Amino acid sequence: MSKKTKKIMAGVIGVGILAALIVFFSYYKVDSVEVRGTDHYTDEEVKSMVLRGPLASNSVLAPLVYSTTNTDDIAYVDGFKVTQLNRNTICISVKEKKTVGCIRYLDSYVYFDRNGIFVEGSQNRDVTVPYFDGIQVNSIVMDEKLDIKGDTVLNTAVALSTIFQKNDMIPDHIQFDNSYSISLIYGDITVNLGKDEDLEEKMNRVIAILPKIQGKKGILHMESVSTDSNTFEEEKEETEITAENWNGGYDEDGNYTGDGEYDEDGNYVGPKPKTALDEAIENWNGGYDEEGDYTGAGEYDESGNYVGPKPTQESLDAAAAESGDSSEEGDGSSSDGQSSDSSGDGSSDYSADENGSYDSSYDSSYDTESSDGYDEYGNYTGDDTSY
Repeated sequence: MSKKTKKIMAGVIGVGILAALIVFFSYYKVDSVEVRGTDHYTDEEVKSMVLRGPLASNSVLAPLVYSTTNTDDIAYVDGFKVTQLNRNTICISVKEKKTVGCIRYLDSYVYFDRNGIFVEGSQNRDVTVPYFDGIQVNSIVMDEKLDIKGDTVLNTAVALSTIFQKNDMIPDHIQFDNSYSISLIYGDITVNLGKDEDLEEKMNRVIAILPKIQGKKGILHMESVSTDSNTFEEEKEETEITAENWNGGYDEDGNYTGDGEYDEDGNYVGPKPKTALDEAIENWNGGYDEEGDYTGAGEYDESGNYVGPKPTQESLDAAAAESGDSSEEGDGSSSDGQSSDSSGDGSSDYSADENGSYDSSYDSSYDTESSDGYDEYGNYTGDDTSY
């Protein structure tokens, strides 16, 4: 056979192989990928972890190349197995590390399996894995059993985790106290399970009761399977006592007085709270006219300082509407815009400085209707003064 003939045959074979490869890769082209066996990762995340290369597009070669147990850099996974479902579909089966719980250790969450083996550590908490508070460890080593204090606490944790996963009732966290009594925290509700006894039956009752007490706050006692002891101790929120909701008016013997410090059951509730108007009147130090005489309703205090009119509910409401502050007692001006008038003609012989304080340098003598013989407040002194 001549060299020329050999070259032609080699070329034909090469073309045939190339054509076969094209047909092979086209015919077994991967159009669909199924992912099974993972609760921690999305399908897209698994695909990006496993199918890393050009051969991932072939349904025959992908299972040979990408099945692996080399997953040291991937949390929660022991291995991946790739299989061909049909000529255009492959399946990635994920073998996950089965975690039954996690605890807090230093600044991380430590996840462990049913044998107490340290599976994974993370800065983030996986809320689908029961979190146990009160399990103490002496030391932790990856892929080794946790050195847990307490002989039976691991068995209790595994039993609880199995029950939670079966009923989809994972608490916010599970608390062990110093004697290893168990409490489950569901929002504002604490379930006291007591010791590791009859856990399955206790949890069946908890699952039945919890929907009935949702939205409440308190403790569900489930320390025993006895019906008599399964009680919910609701925690009532304390209500601030105001003048509007005060329920006093009784004396300590339960007799109604209208202003007592006890309710109808004899419980001490304190004196009736003051309203904003009560507070304003108590703090108001007026009641004197500008001459210093007590009137009970004046706009000046006994020292001659202007304090404004006596507060009323209307004046408080007006001040609140104007300033938006219901505690403001007024702007220091008279409610009707008029000043006190000793002469009756609209003028005032009383002198005050810019702060409303009396000016002692002012000559307090009266005009045509009064003369010398009055003090600075207008009181008669008897010094040869006539009316």
